[in-house]
Amino acid sequence: MNEINIPGYKTLQIRHLVLDYNGTLACDGQILPGVKECLTSLAEIMQIHILTADTFGQAAAQVEGIPVTLTVLPPEDQHVEKANYVKRLGCEHTASIGNGRNDRLMLKVSVLGIAVILKEGLAAEALLAADMVFGDIVSALEIFQHPLRMTATLRE
Repeated sequence: MNEINIPGYKTLQIRHLVLDYNGTLACDGQILPGVKECLTSLAEIMQIHILTADTFGQAAAQVEGIPVTLTVLPPEDQHVEKANYVKRLGCEHTASIGNGRNDRLMLKVSVLGIAVILKEGLAAEALLAADMVFGDIVSALEIFQHPLRMTATLRE
Protein backbone atom coordinates (compact mmCIF):
# COMPACT_ATOMS: atom_id res chain seq x y z
CA MET A 1 0.00 0.00 0.00
CA ASN A 2 1.14 3.49 -0.79
CA GLU A 3 0.14 6.04 1.90
CA ILE A 4 0.40 9.73 1.05
CA ASN A 5 -0.62 12.50 3.44
CA ILE A 6 -1.62 15.67 1.59
CA PRO A 7 -2.15 18.59 4.00
CA GLY A 8 -5.55 20.24 3.66
CA TYR A 9 -6.68 17.58 1.17
CA LYS A 10 -6.67 14.00 2.48
CA THR A 11 -4.52 11.03 3.35
CA LEU A 12 -4.45 8.59 0.47
CA GLN A 13 -3.99 4.89 1.16
CA ILE A 14 -3.63 3.50 -2.33
CA ARG A 15 -3.63 -0.27 -2.81
CA HIS A 16 -4.72 -0.41 -6.44
CA LEU A 17 -3.93 1.53 -9.60
CA VAL A 18 -6.40 1.09 -12.47
CA LEU A 19 -5.24 2.17 -15.90
CA ASP A 20 -6.81 2.62 -19.28
CA TYR A 21 -4.64 1.12 -22.04
CA ASN A 22 -4.97 2.86 -25.43
CA GLY A 23 -4.42 6.59 -25.21
CA THR A 24 -3.02 6.24 -21.69
CA LEU A 25 -0.32 3.53 -21.60
CA ALA A 26 -0.16 2.94 -25.34
CA CYS A 27 -0.55 4.66 -28.68
CA ASP A 28 -2.00 2.71 -31.61
CA GLY A 29 -1.78 -0.44 -29.48
CA GLN A 30 1.95 -0.11 -28.74
CA ILE A 31 3.00 0.44 -25.13
CA LEU A 32 4.89 3.72 -24.75
CA PRO A 33 8.59 4.00 -23.83
CA GLY A 34 9.28 3.83 -20.09
CA VAL A 35 5.86 2.42 -19.18
CA LYS A 36 6.96 -1.19 -18.63
CA GLU A 37 9.69 -0.11 -16.23
CA CYS A 38 7.36 2.18 -14.28
CA LEU A 39 4.63 -0.46 -13.98
CA THR A 40 7.11 -3.11 -12.85
CA SER A 41 8.44 -0.79 -10.16
CA LEU A 42 4.96 0.30 -9.01
CA ALA A 43 3.81 -3.31 -8.75
CA GLU A 44 6.08 -3.60 -5.72
CA ILE A 45 3.92 -1.14 -3.75
CA MET A 46 0.41 -1.60 -5.22
CA GLN A 47 -1.64 -3.87 -7.45
CA ILE A 48 -1.81 -2.71 -11.05
CA HIS A 49 -4.93 -3.28 -13.18
CA ILE A 50 -5.24 -2.46 -16.88
CA LEU A 51 -8.70 -2.16 -18.45
CA THR A 52 -9.07 -2.11 -22.22
CA ALA A 53 -11.35 -2.84 -25.14
CA ASP A 54 -8.12 -3.96 -26.85
CA THR A 55 -9.01 -2.10 -30.03
CA PHE A 56 -5.74 -3.10 -31.71
CA GLY A 57 -5.66 -6.66 -30.30
CA GLN A 58 -2.15 -6.24 -28.89
CA ALA A 59 -2.63 -5.47 -25.19
CA ALA A 60 -1.83 -8.96 -23.84
CA ALA A 61 1.35 -9.25 -25.88
CA GLN A 62 2.42 -5.71 -24.98
CA VAL A 63 2.08 -6.22 -21.20
CA GLU A 64 3.49 -9.75 -21.16
CA GLY A 65 6.01 -10.13 -18.34
CA ILE A 66 4.74 -7.07 -16.44
CA PRO A 67 3.10 -7.88 -13.07
CA VAL A 68 -0.35 -6.51 -13.92
CA THR A 69 -3.91 -7.79 -14.18
CA LEU A 70 -5.22 -7.20 -17.71
CA THR A 71 -8.98 -7.15 -18.26
CA VAL A 72 -10.49 -6.88 -21.74
CA LEU A 73 -13.87 -5.19 -21.57
CA PRO A 74 -16.76 -5.55 -24.02
CA PRO A 75 -17.18 -2.53 -26.31
CA GLU A 76 -20.51 -1.44 -24.87
CA ASP A 77 -20.93 0.51 -21.60
CA GLN A 78 -17.20 0.71 -20.92
CA HIS A 79 -17.63 3.82 -18.81
CA VAL A 80 -19.90 1.89 -16.44
CA GLU A 81 -17.72 -1.24 -16.50
CA LYS A 82 -14.60 0.74 -15.61
CA ALA A 83 -16.32 2.52 -12.72
CA ASN A 84 -17.77 -0.76 -11.43
CA TYR A 85 -14.32 -2.36 -11.56
CA VAL A 86 -12.96 0.43 -9.33
CA LYS A 87 -15.91 0.05 -6.97
CA ARG A 88 -15.27 -3.70 -6.63
CA LEU A 89 -11.65 -2.99 -5.69
CA GLY A 90 -12.70 -0.27 -3.24
CA CYS A 91 -12.86 3.33 -4.40
CA GLU A 92 -11.21 4.61 -1.21
CA HIS A 93 -8.02 2.63 -1.95
CA THR A 94 -7.91 2.94 -5.74
CA ALA A 95 -6.27 5.51 -7.99
CA SER A 96 -6.97 5.55 -11.71
CA ILE A 97 -5.43 7.02 -14.83
CA GLY A 98 -7.16 7.58 -18.16
CA ASN A 99 -7.77 9.98 -21.01
CA GLY A 100 -11.03 9.04 -22.68
CA ARG A 101 -14.65 9.92 -22.22
CA ASN A 102 -15.18 6.29 -21.16
CA ASP A 103 -12.72 6.88 -18.29
CA ARG A 104 -14.64 9.77 -16.72
CA LEU A 105 -16.64 7.74 -14.18
CA MET A 106 -13.60 5.67 -13.20
CA LEU A 107 -11.62 8.86 -12.56
CA LYS A 108 -14.48 10.36 -10.55
CA VAL A 109 -15.12 7.38 -8.24
CA SER A 110 -11.44 6.71 -7.52
CA VAL A 111 -9.86 8.27 -4.44
CA LEU A 112 -7.41 9.84 -6.91
CA GLY A 113 -8.22 10.32 -10.59
CA ILE A 114 -5.43 11.28 -12.97
CA ALA A 115 -5.92 12.32 -16.58
CA VAL A 116 -3.19 12.27 -19.22
CA ILE A 117 -2.96 14.19 -22.46
CA LEU A 118 -1.15 12.14 -25.08
CA LYS A 119 -1.46 11.77 -28.87
CA GLU A 120 -5.12 10.70 -28.65
CA GLY A 121 -5.93 13.82 -26.65
CA LEU A 122 -8.00 14.14 -23.50
CA ALA A 123 -11.79 14.12 -23.38
CA ALA A 124 -13.15 17.22 -21.66
CA GLU A 125 -15.38 15.09 -19.42
CA ALA A 126 -12.35 13.07 -18.27
CA LEU A 127 -10.48 16.30 -17.57
CA LEU A 128 -13.31 17.58 -15.38
CA ALA A 129 -13.46 14.29 -13.44
CA ALA A 130 -9.70 14.22 -12.70
CA ASP A 131 -7.86 15.44 -9.60
CA MET A 132 -4.58 15.84 -11.51
CA VAL A 133 -3.53 16.11 -15.16
CA PHE A 134 -0.21 15.14 -16.75
CA GLY A 135 1.23 15.66 -20.22
CA ASP A 136 2.84 12.22 -20.30
CA ILE A 137 2.17 8.84 -18.75
CA VAL A 138 5.62 8.29 -17.25
CA SER A 139 5.29 11.46 -15.15
CA ALA A 140 1.83 10.37 -14.05
CA LEU A 141 3.12 6.96 -12.97
CA GLU A 142 6.19 8.41 -11.26
CA ILE A 143 3.99 10.55 -8.99
CA PHE A 144 3.37 7.45 -6.85
CA GLN A 145 7.09 6.96 -6.30
CA HIS A 146 7.65 10.66 -5.59
CA PRO A 147 4.69 11.56 -3.37
CA LEU A 148 5.98 15.03 -2.51
CA ARG A 149 5.20 15.98 -6.12
CA MET A 150 1.61 15.00 -5.46
CA THR A 151 1.59 16.91 -2.18
CA ALA A 152 2.91 20.04 -3.92
CA THR A 153 0.08 19.89 -6.45
CA LEU A 154 -2.89 18.95 -4.26
CA ARG A 155 -2.29 20.53 -0.85
CA GLU A 156 -4.44 23.39 0.37
